[in-house]
Amino acid sequence: MKKKRTFFSEAAYFVGLFLIAAGVVLYDKADFGMSMIVAPAYLLYRWLSPTWSFFTFGMAEYVFQAFLILVMALVLRRFRVSYILSFATAVFYGFLLDGLMLLGVYIPAAFLWQRILLFAIGILLSATGVAMMFHTYLSPEAYELFVMEVSGAFHIPLSKFKTAYDIISCLVGLIMSFLIFGFGKFVGVNWGTVVCAVVNGFLIGRFSALYEKHLHFRDALPWRHFFTGDDRVE
Repeated sequence: MKKKRTFFSEAAYFVGLFLIAAGVVLYDKADFGMSMIVAPAYLLYRWLSPTWSFFTFGMAEYVFQAFLILVMALVLRRFRVSYILSFATAVFYGFLLDGLMLLGVYIPAAFLWQRILLFAIGILLSATGVAMMFHTYLSPEAYELFVMEVSGAFHIPLSKFKTAYDIISCLVGLIMSFLIFGFGKFVGVNWGTVVCAVVNGFLIGRFSALYEKHLHFRDALPWRHFFTGDDRVE
C-alpha cells in the first residue's frame, strides 16, 4: 500500500483560501456568471460600489458572511468562538480577493475560448479549495462553516447539503439581480452560475476523497483545541 504524504492542516487553510479566491477571479474574468455562493456578495458589491467607491468586492464578502454567520447562529440556537474566528477568516479572504482582483486585470479574456477555459479552471480551483478547507481545523469562511455546522447538526450528508445550499444561493443571487438591476438583466448570475450549482458539490466530494486517499493531514501546531474544542491531534 502506497504511503500517504503528510500535509499540514494549517497549510490546507492558506492553500484553500488562495485557491477559492483565485477561482472567483477567474469567474469574474470569464463573465459567464459568478459561483452561486459568491453571487450574493458580488451583487452587493456591484450595487453599492458605484455610490461608495471604497466598497470593494472583498468588503462585500465579509459583510455578507457576517450576515450568514448570524443566520447560522439563529438556526442552531448557539454561538461559538469559532464563529468569530470564521468572520476573521472572511476578512482575511476579503483582502486576499481584492489583491488577486487587481492582478486579474492582466489575465487575457478577449476571446470566447479564453473565457471558457478560465471558467472551467475557476470551477476546478474553487472546488479543490473548498475541499482543502474541509481538512483544516482553522476556522473556514462562513460559507463552508455554515455547510459543516448545519449538515452536522441535522445529520445530512455533507455533499448533498452542499449541493442544496449551492442551488439555494443561486436562486438568491438571481432574485437579487432582478431586484437590484431589473428583470431581464443577469448581473453576476448567468448560465455559468447554474453549472456551478449543479457540479460544485460533486467536485468537492471527489477532490476531498482524492486528498484523503493520497494525503495524511496532520497538525503542525497545538492549536486545534482553541479553534474547535477538540483535544484530538491529527
